[in-house]
Amino acid sequence: MSTPIHDRLLIIDFGSQVTQLIARRLRELNVYCEIHPYQNVTSGFLADFAPKAVILSGGPASVIADDSPRPPMDVFDLGVPVLGICYGQQVMMHMLGGRVESGHGTAEFGRAYVTPSDSSSDLLSGWFEGGREQVWMSHGDHVSAIAPGFEVYGTSPNAPFAITADISRRFFAVQFHPEVHHTPNGGRLYENFVKLAGFTGDWTMGAYREEAIRKIREQVGEEKVICGLSGGVDSSVAAVLIHEAIGDQLTCVFVDHGLLRQGEAEEVVTMFRDHYNMPLIHADERELFLGELDGQSDPETKRKIIGRLFIDVFQKHAAEVGGAKFLAQGTLYPDVIESVSFSGGPSVTIKSHHNVGGLPEKMGMKLVEPLRELFKDEVRALGRELGLPDSFIGRHPFPGPGLAIRCPGEITREKLDILRKADAVYIDQIRKHGLYDEIWQAFVAILPVRTVGVMGDGRTYDFACALRAVTSVDGMTADYYPFSHEFLGETATRIINEVQGINRVTYDITSKPPGTIEWE
Repeated sequence: MSTPIHDRLLIIDFGSQVTQLIARRLRELNVYCEIHPYQNVTSGFLADFAPKAVILSGGPASVIADDSPRPPMDVFDLGVPVLGICYGQQVMMHMLGGRVESGHGTAEFGRAYVTPSDSSSDLLSGWFEGGREQVWMSHGDHVSAIAPGFEVYGTSPNAPFAITADISRRFFAVQFHPEVHHTPNGGRLYENFVKLAGFTGDWTMGAYREEAIRKIREQVGEEKVICGLSGGVDSSVAAVLIHEAIGDQLTCVFVDHGLLRQGEAEEVVTMFRDHYNMPLIHADERELFLGELDGQSDPETKRKIIGRLFIDVFQKHAAEVGGAKFLAQGTLYPDVIESVSFSGGPSVTIKSHHNVGGLPEKMGMKLVEPLRELFKDEVRALGRELGLPDSFIGRHPFPGPGLAIRCPGEITREKLDILRKADAVYIDQIRKHGLYDEIWQAFVAILPVRTVGVMGDGRTYDFACALRAVTSVDGMTADYYPFSHEFLGETATRIINEVQGINRVTYDITSKPPGTIEWE
């Protein structure tokens, strides 16, 4: 592991569904951090990673169970600040000589209020100014005795040790989740923790750009690279960054798989050929992809077919450019988190991503993924750092599998044509009303059902569609956008009048979780 040019914080993951929110809180403070599953954190790993501080995440397990997840004891011998959150607090107490028990009426789930004890700590600077703090609890087990050296700094009705700390060793532990928005002042607690740890906020896109360019050059050397360019923000930022690092050693391959939005292929090819002066191959593979997807309805099967065909196409064009040894992708950190469970197994994988998981041996290529450590908003910040125009950086995310995952059920050319037209009307409406930049992502999904309708004096039997629009910071969580009824009514009328094949429009008001942003 190479020596970093910025301070690093290690988040040890015990399986909490909100661990990634800890990382978001820290990145917002210009602190670089990485999430690693607990079983990957060995003594050797700790020595190589050299964290300036450690956070122990929450998790669903009971620390009392014999096989419960634990960090290595070395974590507490590093001489750096450690913060335990929920399960992280319990495992810290258990390993350092305290006691954890189950049940007995002390479980807490949901909103709670913490009040301060007589002791004070710099960790709580800016807390309790109103006498108590609202927090979010989610625990069945509870700490019944704190470890030697710890004191109590805050309590709640069902958590007498809601906030504890051993100031001399800089060990801190909270029973609640400061990373979620239900703990309104949680961000201040993280800010205090990183100050205590001595972080200087050196995680900037300028620093990341320099480090990424150095790593790309070290990895690639004099070899050639092809970049899978989708026209989305991620792959485009990756392409511009890699081109800055290695110049004409890079060739971009834009794959038109027949699953793009209206006019997108022409827009992307024109932009990159005219504005960025990069070698670009426009691979028209519509017949290949749509032929293989014909008759397929299972979402995971569709994703895997698309992923396999992307590999085949890239392999073909790698040979054309003189034997490229590397394939570049715009893989992001949320893609990695969603594709791999904290235990490293497949049991809680949310969905597979076509650009995560390595390359088949037959390709004889290695991956270059310079954005793999970044969240979406950080990619946009990097794009600005690289000089990409705001009009492009602000584009809504578009998935690699394209319209395939906005077409639940069987994919047909008829349904794709209808979907493209409906999506174009919807986005046009959003732009006309000045809402595009307020929304993280918006699209239409065509549903695998036909419904009866009336147009004029005639009966119709056409498809229904669902409009989707969400607000988000990084795509890991999302809320539906609260359109007015007037907007929804006007948009539904336009779609039904202008798009032959749709006679019913619905609006999806599901948040993430429990839903995902895309339908498949």
